[in-house]
Amino acid sequence: MDSKILEIIIQGGQLITALSLLVVLHEGGHFLFAKLFKTRVEKFYLFFDYKFSIFSTYSNWFRKLIGKKPVAKNDKGEYEYEGTEYGIGWIPLGGYVKISGMIDESMDTEQMNKDPQPWEFRTKPAWQRLFIMLGGVIMNFITAFVIYAMVLFTWGRSYVKTTDMEYGLYFSQAAKDDGFRDGDIIIKIDDEIVKTWNAGKNLQDISNAKTVTVLRQGKEIVLDMPKDMSLLDMLDQEPIYAEPILPMVIDSVLDNTPAKKAGIKAGDCITSINNKEVKNYNEFRYQTLLLQDNLTDQSTHSDSLKQRTVTLIKNGTDTIKTVLDANFEFGIYPKYPYEDKITTVKYGFFESFPEGVKLGWEKIVSYVDQLKYLFTSKGVRSVGGFIGIGKIFAPVWDWQLFWMMTAFLSVALGVMNLLPIPALDGGHALITCFEMVTGKKPNDKWLEKIQIVGMWLLLALMLWANLNDILRLFGI
Repeated sequence: MDSKILEIIIQGGQLITALSLLVVLHEGGHFLFAKLFKTRVEKFYLFFDYKFSIFSTYSNWFRKLIGKKPVAKNDKGEYEYEGTEYGIGWIPLGGYVKISGMIDESMDTEQMNKDPQPWEFRTKPAWQRLFIMLGGVIMNFITAFVIYAMVLFTWGRSYVKTTDMEYGLYFSQAAKDDGFRDGDIIIKIDDEIVKTWNAGKNLQDISNAKTVTVLRQGKEIVLDMPKDMSLLDMLDQEPIYAEPILPMVIDSVLDNTPAKKAGIKAGDCITSINNKEVKNYNEFRYQTLLLQDNLTDQSTHSDSLKQRTVTLIKNGTDTIKTVLDANFEFGIYPKYPYEDKITTVKYGFFESFPEGVKLGWEKIVSYVDQLKYLFTSKGVRSVGGFIGIGKIFAPVWDWQLFWMMTAFLSVALGVMNLLPIPALDGGHALITCFEMVTGKKPNDKWLEKIQIVGMWLLLALMLWANLNDILRLFGI
């Protein structure tokens, strides 16, 4: 099997596994609070079951298997059973719990036209309804905290101290315009000491910072940061705003690549590309990106071939002429220079829980802060669908990375569900909070209408996110 196809299968498998787990836990949060407040839950489904389902505990064969008999027939002549129906739908777009007397994605208006019953959601006090609606978000955050705690307990936390990053950081031109220089080591952002380099967190902190302190040739220098910095702009640059410098020493060569065909081996060093000296892997990668950027959409195949043809100097003496692949990749991995400087902190079982909550809370705060970019033109364009989410997983099955990404998705799912959009938990909760403050309960017909509006908004957002993925696949 082609290695690229295998990577896609592995990433897809991790995505489906993680989302299925998180959906069940999210809906389980609603379910638990509903049961706590003696509210009837009619259905609990992974995925959606429009018209039919893959599996249902209400199916005839399953009922016969467990010897469960129906208690009655409804107005439509369908058998009715006691308890909750558990099942798996055929539309893999999340899941749901159907709570009696609640206006949700099931849009069961027939039930809402009947007289309210004491076991229904709509007859419960507002504070109980609020907990039922926020149960999924609460469960998402608890799940993230627990996963982070168990990851820390199992593997600990490994990092390289900033003071041990002898090669420092490689900066984009925009960063250099802000005062940074290649080789600088960022040791403080405002008053917060930077213990290790974490691109996502550190760049986000820099985008909000007034000052950044760097270590340059043994001296501390304080740089004033511009006020109009955007995290999206920092990540969208080529290269990104700041990244660790990797020496131009090759660690491994991929099979069936230009590097392999050119006879490149582990331990070799590329010192020049097209007569331009490269001091590190970052510069080498940047030069290949420039070649790709110079290729216009109207370029012919021969233009592309010419653009991808490069002359390299290996180990300072050997000249090699080769053609980069269609993605302007050479097929090499640089050697990581800090293998012997990794610090690993181990946590005991009980010690891991407060650390897991701390790490989870940092992720929540970071994700909330990033939401402000969602309402910018670049932010709307950066929204990703299932392909984009799948790419955050490693192309190999690594349990530590899998659980870290699953915890992050749990945070994202919880935060996004808190948005005050009709049809999301946050929208329902906002309406209930309004009711608790004013003492006025909204009309059910009005709730049905805004539920429909919210569902259309979510569908449009989902279509847009997946369209972005498709456009990015074709480089648009």
